[in-house]
Amino acid sequence: MKKGWLQKKVKEYANLKGYQKPEKFSGILKLDSNENFVIGKQYQQDLIQNARKITDVREYPLGRAEQLVFALSKYLKVPQNMIGIGNGSDQILDLFLANFASKQTKVLTSNPTFGFFEERCKLYSIPTIKIPFSKNMTLDLNRFITKSNSVDILYLDSPNNPTGFQFPKKDLEELVKKFNGLIIIDEAYGEFGDYSLINLTKSQNNLIVVQTFSKTFGLAGLRLGYFVANKNIVDVFTRILQYPYPINSIAIEAGIMALQKPKIMLDAVKTIKNERKRIIQNLRKYKAFEVFDSKSNFVLFDAGGADSRIFTALIEQGISIRKLGKIGKHQGCLRVTVGTKEMNSKFLLAIRDLLE
Repeated sequence: MKKGWLQKKVKEYANLKGYQKPEKFSGILKLDSNENFVIGKQYQQDLIQNARKITDVREYPLGRAEQLVFALSKYLKVPQNMIGIGNGSDQILDLFLANFASKQTKVLTSNPTFGFFEERCKLYSIPTIKIPFSKNMTLDLNRFITKSNSVDILYLDSPNNPTGFQFPKKDLEELVKKFNGLIIIDEAYGEFGDYSLINLTKSQNNLIVVQTFSKTFGLAGLRLGYFVANKNIVDVFTRILQYPYPINSIAIEAGIMALQKPKIMLDAVKTIKNERKRIIQNLRKYKAFEVFDSKSNFVLFDAGGADSRIFTALIEQGISIRKLGKIGKHQGCLRVTVGTKEMNSKFLLAIRDLLE
């Protein structure tokens, strides 16, 4: 063994940035992490309580993951052998990158994209080609089609985080059908968008569509993720790549119960879409902001050089949003989660007080 290899490796990892989580503030209105607060806390507490009643956590969850897959199959209307599950969609993405990508494979994605995915590519030294967003925060399909000829993996979050952009369905389908490598479409925010590509997995053997319980179901703290893909990919992932028991017993049972009452989630999504429209319309009243269209549960806007001042002023008023800074040609980007009607009104009133 070469002397000093361990110290060298630790130093190499220490130089990486890592995924940046938002700062934790106590006693504050939290609109910085795209969580779903429209689904009531009491409903979530009831889910956990009922899951506890039927769970003995002294036992491994043997056979229960399969029941979660069965429930997902009914909800998604796809065969069980096309569904894999994981400890949040993060873990699913990580396992696919760690085992299907390398220093010799190239990944094509957008700039920006989901920060965790970017940092994981850096961790594994996977070369990435990034297509930047335009000034109005949209992507050029033709640039992706051109670049796709020289890469092995295509990753797109649809809708995109942090911009909220989603390709028109026919455009994304065209890109997917023309690409021969591995395709990962991250639909963490899919229910808030205009469409899903899940049904395309039945005909595209190289397509993986990843989704999560974190956003639409309001179960971010349980870390429940899943994906739909060709049965051969799912089989290899489940039998070989995935951990024996990746999801805890309480999370599994809560996930099954949540899937049995999809109307609660769908009603919340409808409310969030309506509130998203209200936030965009109100923010666009101010000349100080450039506000971008969104197909997600958040709104991105550029405050120019005033982003730090606005972020700090909102903190002082008990509201935390996400300060993103430079994105493409925009220097002062901020992102606000679409919360309940009351939360959103408080945010909009605070903005009014700051600017009027």
